[in-house]
Amino acid sequence: MTSTVEPELGKARTRKEDARLISGRTRWTDNITLPGMLHMAILRSPVAHARIGRIDTDQARASSGVVAVFTGADLAAEQGSLPCAWPITQDQKSPNAPSIAESTVNFAGEAVAVVVARSAAEARDAVDLIDVDYEDLPVVLDLEAASGDEEVIYPELGTNRSANWVFDSAQAGSGGDVEDAIRDADVVVRRKFRQQRLIPAFMEPRSVLVDPTGPQTTLYSATQVPHIVRLMLAMSLGVPEHKIRVIAPDVGGGFGGKLQVTPEEFLTFLIGRRLGKPVKYTETRTESLLAAHHGRDQIQRLTLAARGDGTITGLKVELLADMGAYLRLVTPGVPILGAFMFNAIYKIPAYHFSCTNVFTNKVPTDAYRGAGRPEATFGIERMMDELAVELGVDPLEIREKNWIKHEEFPYTTVSTLTYDSGNYEAATARAKELFGYQELRAEQARRRENGDPVQLGIGLSTFTEMCGLAPSRVLGSLNYSAGGWEHAEVRMLPTGKVEVVTGSSPHGQGHDTAWSQIVADRLGVPFEDVEVLHGDTQISQRGMDTYGSRSLVVGGIALVKALDKVIEKARPIAAHLLEAAEDDLEFTAGSFGVRGTGAAGVTITDIALAVFAAHDLPDGVEPNLDSEASYDPENFSFPHGTHLCATEVDTETGAVRIRSYVCVDDIGKVVNPLIAEGQVHGGLAQGIAQALYEEAVHDEFGTLTTASLADYLVPSAMDLPRFTTDMTETPATSNPLGVKGVGEAGTIASTPAVVNAILDAVRQFGVRDIEMPCTPQRVWQAIQGGSK
Repeated sequence: MTSTVEPELGKARTRKEDARLISGRTRWTDNITLPGMLHMAILRSPVAHARIGRIDTDQARASSGVVAVFTGADLAAEQGSLPCAWPITQDQKSPNAPSIAESTVNFAGEAVAVVVARSAAEARDAVDLIDVDYEDLPVVLDLEAASGDEEVIYPELGTNRSANWVFDSAQAGSGGDVEDAIRDADVVVRRKFRQQRLIPAFMEPRSVLVDPTGPQTTLYSATQVPHIVRLMLAMSLGVPEHKIRVIAPDVGGGFGGKLQVTPEEFLTFLIGRRLGKPVKYTETRTESLLAAHHGRDQIQRLTLAARGDGTITGLKVELLADMGAYLRLVTPGVPILGAFMFNAIYKIPAYHFSCTNVFTNKVPTDAYRGAGRPEATFGIERMMDELAVELGVDPLEIREKNWIKHEEFPYTTVSTLTYDSGNYEAATARAKELFGYQELRAEQARRRENGDPVQLGIGLSTFTEMCGLAPSRVLGSLNYSAGGWEHAEVRMLPTGKVEVVTGSSPHGQGHDTAWSQIVADRLGVPFEDVEVLHGDTQISQRGMDTYGSRSLVVGGIALVKALDKVIEKARPIAAHLLEAAEDDLEFTAGSFGVRGTGAAGVTITDIALAVFAAHDLPDGVEPNLDSEASYDPENFSFPHGTHLCATEVDTETGAVRIRSYVCVDDIGKVVNPLIAEGQVHGGLAQGIAQALYEEAVHDEFGTLTTASLADYLVPSAMDLPRFTTDMTETPATSNPLGVKGVGEAGTIASTPAVVNAILDAVRQFGVRDIEMPCTPQRVWQAIQGGSK
């Protein structure tokens, strides 16, 4: 049988969910209203570290519309501690993490009291009437000072250091001794970089609605992780898991910022159950910036050893990572993910990584788009440029000399990961072609020779990442508390329509469209006949949720395996209906036919109706095509790419303009090019924002001074350049679709490309580094402080 149906995979379909989302026919959590619903508002600490004295709630309780007021003392017996699912070492130190402070506040923005009222406005008004006495304690903000225990935040722990995690290639047997490599090197480059603190700044602020009035307590939440929220509520609060239903309706962005079990979810859940009525909490934008978890915030000390010809011989990485005041869900493990990516695409024979996690009086950190991988890529890509400068060679040449060649795959790296496939040469060649690399280098030379006040810089980032967060055995070896599998179900309806249930729920990625394309290709049914269900633990009963670019490469493969089961369940029925042997059947374009006959076959939709009727089925065959599958990958996936950035730097003002940005990514087989390009664009926006615009800033008292979008600079489209994007295709060998992740690629690659470009423009003035974000002021000061 020959198919004439155009394949769905690879087709640039517009997203089927967009018409509903763009026209406002959505179910954001804050849009949901239930009968008798109450509203919750939170009083947050204005100070970063203090003992709580008297809390006067009398005026608030007497305020119009107020139903109840709660403090930490009221909930102390039942609130427990917010969970941390990743104890990276056996001796990791972790303070109790209450949803609402009981005796001490440890960061500005921590919950101190809660008001429940008949309207959101009345609840917010009443919060302002609560009076709290605070006894100030020393505020610990500087990461290096905190690591030295000059002031200890938690006396019961005796230190601000939570854990120290080490990987050494000599001890692991994956490489040589890094100290020997440094001692014997012809060239040693040492640098210290700062990864500033960032705020995810998702489009939809977090919102929670709890309905305790049914047989289960139902929690609606703008979350990336409904299954994990359900499990953690049950385990932390002692409520039977089967009595909790979690629904993530439409979720407006996450970027890791909603990969969390939040204090607000716990509080709303506890208070709703105590009052026996639906209770909703929706944060303001300021609360989102102030109290939702932050990302990044590291100090990196890097040492790169090389021979005189530029061949790398060793890399030593020493990190300090800011945990903030508490350990949230995966806080300790975020920098550890970077441990496996500092070696990047390069053949590094000796490697040592150590990370010390440190508490400060700031908002807790946790996953932010890329989670550990952007930090690592920034570090190594900055060091590759530094090595090139040290040796006086083109930075692209130093990369080409050290990267893994395409014929060397699969390749096991010094950090023990096995990269299954890649072609760095092809992606780089295409990027250079689109960028006009040699022409821009020639222009750069002319501008320098002419003393042009606007200098041209060229930055590179040749990167790879580990994504599709799994496999479970690897996560287990890193002491992560959960697995990395994913689940999918396929329901064949009698009319031939298909319902897909996925454990991976979207917050902007386009699951409904991409999953429909996979089903249409595999089963031969129309794209329009597929409905994708997700985000409700009563419908999607099993799942590990959405983060780490795992939706397609884990959840999508679970779906493929479930679809294959549907086909195999249909095969004996088709053989019976066609009066043929099963072995003689082939399945193509949605139809079973007898191989080599050219005779009309029977479609999967015909079989679905026959199964529903069950009038003429083979003996012993159940009347059911529905199938499910759980998939646990044997390896990560490793997308890669080459990003090139040209910046113009005004040396008189420090202003930076991105003149040209080209990226060529290799994400394996592409399901939907339109969605993939959108993911790259979004990632580029966030990575460039780190390089140029965004930073969470605290004053000396620990107050966040960037607690509004007037102060925290999220770039608009006007602030970003036009991107030139393209893709090469090296299929993954680790899954049947050959796909790799794309959601984090732009963020991971773009930050070092932009910073390297800025530095390339001003190195002639003696500038070796500019701390991010590279604002005009910082760039100008660096130029003034340099020496020719």
